[in-house]
Amino acid sequence: MNRIVDELETLRDAARLGGGQRRIDAQHGKGKLTARERIELLLDEGSFEEFDMFKAHRCTEFGMQDNRPHGDGVVTGWGTINGRMVYVFSQDFTVFGGSLSETNAEKICKIMDMAVQNGAPVIGINDSGGARIQEGVASLAGYAEVFQRNVMASGVVPQISLIMGPCAGGAVYSPAMTDFIFMVKDSSYMFVTGPDVVKTVTNEQVSAEELGGASTHTRKSSVADGAFENDVEALAEVRRLVDFLPLNNREKPPVRPFFDAPDRVEMSLDTLIPENPNTPYDMKELILKIADEGDFYEIQEEYAKNIITGFIRLEGRTVGVVANQPMVLAGCLDIDSSRKAARFVRFCDAFEIPILTLVDVPGFLPGTSQEFGGVIKHGAKLLFAYGEATVPKVTVITRKAYGGAYDVMSSKHLRGDFNYAWPTAEIAVMGAKGAVEILYRSELGEAEKIAQRTADYEDRFANPFVAAERGFIDEVILPHSTRRRVARAFASLRGKSLSNPWKKHDNIPL
Repeated sequence: MNRIVDELETLRDAARLGGGQRRIDAQHGKGKLTARERIELLLDEGSFEEFDMFKAHRCTEFGMQDNRPHGDGVVTGWGTINGRMVYVFSQDFTVFGGSLSETNAEKICKIMDMAVQNGAPVIGINDSGGARIQEGVASLAGYAEVFQRNVMASGVVPQISLIMGPCAGGAVYSPAMTDFIFMVKDSSYMFVTGPDVVKTVTNEQVSAEELGGASTHTRKSSVADGAFENDVEALAEVRRLVDFLPLNNREKPPVRPFFDAPDRVEMSLDTLIPENPNTPYDMKELILKIADEGDFYEIQEEYAKNIITGFIRLEGRTVGVVANQPMVLAGCLDIDSSRKAARFVRFCDAFEIPILTLVDVPGFLPGTSQEFGGVIKHGAKLLFAYGEATVPKVTVITRKAYGGAYDVMSSKHLRGDFNYAWPTAEIAVMGAKGAVEILYRSELGEAEKIAQRTADYEDRFANPFVAAERGFIDEVILPHSTRRRVARAFASLRGKSLSNPWKKHDNIPL
């Protein structure tokens, strides 16, 4: 018996070494952790239960039968994050560059199937050279099997991807279908075709970092939701994100202890809105002052900064926040912000996370680049996302809510449950100046008359009371009481039950 136990430990030690100490040292030399070190940091200490430690590839081409390391380049299993179960796979770059083989894919598919069956999130740590060339189409088939499971798991369990090294070619499509993608600055990249192929085909000279680095994907492409300085920070932030999320679509988000009075008054909010309606202010200040303990987990912070998305807690319960940001483009909606917010709203709705919408929007951004880029369809994505959402929806209009953008931002007409406005709210078809120039075009040469008409229009429409008269605004609230009113609104909606008409699936304007 002792001999067998010793043999088992010897095999385990070999498996844990992956591609060997020399390759582990090389990984550390690049400032990167190994696959197992990443799992240890991600999960609660001692909670990891590994699957398929001894699985090996079956390839016999190119002399591969003489090199069959245990685990075959990916570590898979389950563990806990703050006591809540998650499934995880971590690609091991020290074994064949983390390349995906048929058996490697089987390991990933197994834990994805178990995650859906048992209702727990899947966290994928990507660090791979792509498909294993020696296996040819068997490797490609393995990728497709993973992709199919990404599709089936979407909206069932949260899926989170960490890009902690190369992720190229077909490998990028699995993370692309997950709910959140996080990258590590200067050591991770994603692209469908690499710099060499780009140079050959288009004659463009571009580095891997420019083409698919963290900065590119968080600021330009919106592929990634966030980027962190190193592996350790990225793993810590994913732990923090998981704390906001439900385990699956049949459970409510977790409730955490809170030490912040739900009826806390913030008198400083009474002066948040500047006297001049064209002066910007920082909407994040309002978010932080509403949230429990001022804790806000922002999603896609570097992309489309004219809209803010992320998670807060109210009375210890997760709430998704969508907020216009007057500091950028005056808070206008455009193609990028509509796409960003629409995806976030749909995630919240899929996982029963209530949505708080903070509105200060003068309209959609005008211009040929927006129209040629399809702002109509992209803007409709956000409209569609809010319209189909059945979760509790609370809206607060702080200042401007003009035109179609008023409708889009979770208005009463899109089944908003509680629609509040501050006394500073201006709810109208458009701003006073533009309205007067249309209504009184014949008087445009008479400055005094136009000024008077503008003042009259502002008195009549630049307030929340016309909408309140119609019942489109449920209550005009004092800014300092916003946290209390919003917290009570969501508390009253915890038993909300609303369903859409039966359909196979919708056809959102993609």
